[in-house]
Amino acid sequence: GGLNYQIEHHLFPSMPSPHLRKAQPIVARFCQEHNIGYLETGLINSYRQALKSLHDAGAPLRAAAASPGPQG
Repeated sequence: GGLNYQIEHHLFPSMPSPHLRKAQPIVARFCQEHNIGYLETGLINSYRQALKSLHDAGAPLRAAAASPGPQG
């Protein structure tokens, strides 16, 4: 778990996971004040985004495996 606090985790890697939730509004406010993009999402959607990214990254490998190899 914890994909919904990835930004905070990367900013504060040694922060205990339960405290990332407390850091989130501080980080979001900082980003807003400095015009930095900040995507906030829920736990389920964060897993959906991660799985879609992995699926998209693997698409070329799946396509190569499905195509016939050179006939020689």
